[in-house]
Parts: sequence; C-alpha cells; structure tokens
Amino acid sequence: MPRQTTFIKPGSNQLTWRHVDASGKVLGRIATQIATVLMGKHRPDYTPNVDCGEAVVVTNAASVALTGRKADLKTLRRWSGHAGGLRVRTYRTLMETDPATMVEQAIIRMLPRGPLGNTMRRRLRVFPGAEHPHMAQQLKTLDVTTRQTLR
Repeated sequence: MPRQTTFIKPGSNQLTWRHVDASGKVLGRIATQIATVLMGKHRPDYTPNVDCGEAVVVTNAASVALTGRKADLKTLRRWSGHAGGLRVRTYRTLMETDPATMVEQAIIRMLPRGPLGNTMRRRLRVFPGAEHPHMAQQLKTLDVTTRQTLR
C-alpha cells in the first residue's frame, strides 16, 4: 500500500451533478451536507486548494423547515455601504418572498471565501419549486438525511 498522499491536479475533476429535494428538511442540516459536496470533502482524494467538488441542484426550497423560533429571530442583513443603507429581513419574510435566497445564502456562507469559493458558488442552483431546467445533466440524487425529527 503506498504511503504517499495523492493530490488532484487542477482541471482533472469530472463534474457530476447532484439533486437534493429540500422539502421538510431542516435548513442548517442540509446546508452543511450540500456545502461539503460542493467543496468535495466527501471524496477520499480531497485537495483543499483544487476545485474537486460537484454541482448541486436544490429543489423545493420553499418548503424547507426551520426549528425553534429561528423564523422570527434570525435575520439576513445587507448593507449598501451608504449611511442608512442597512436592509434587515427576518427568515419568515424571506420564506414568504424569496425562499431560494435563504437556502442559497445558508449554503454559500459555509463555503470558503475567494476565487476558489466563487467557482463553488457558481455550481449551486436553488429553485423554490419542484421544476428545474437541469434535466439534461442526468442528475444523481444526493441522500440528505437529517438526524432531528420535526415536531
């Protein structure tokens, strides 16, 4: 058995597409598992400085679950850079207006910052309903399990 560590060379990764159905799943639990797949940490030949992850399509983002009082207490903040330009939205209003942004931001904020993280972000597609235009990519389902049962 060889004792050296194998490293992936840039550009040698074959991109595979995964599908995640987020209906009824807890937001933080699925976000960590999707971020792991986007980074490629689930692979035995993971290399931190090379893009070795997969593309992920998330459907049914509108029916994702939040536990406890997170819908009212958690907020998504955006600042324009100008005085008085802070926009604060609770997760409850995000669920009603734009649930895809809420799921996408939960996943993106778990990815690394910088050029490598930007390429990972481009491979994430989030849709609020069940329909998506990526059927031609022959998606493989990603089994996202949650350890916590919903009440």
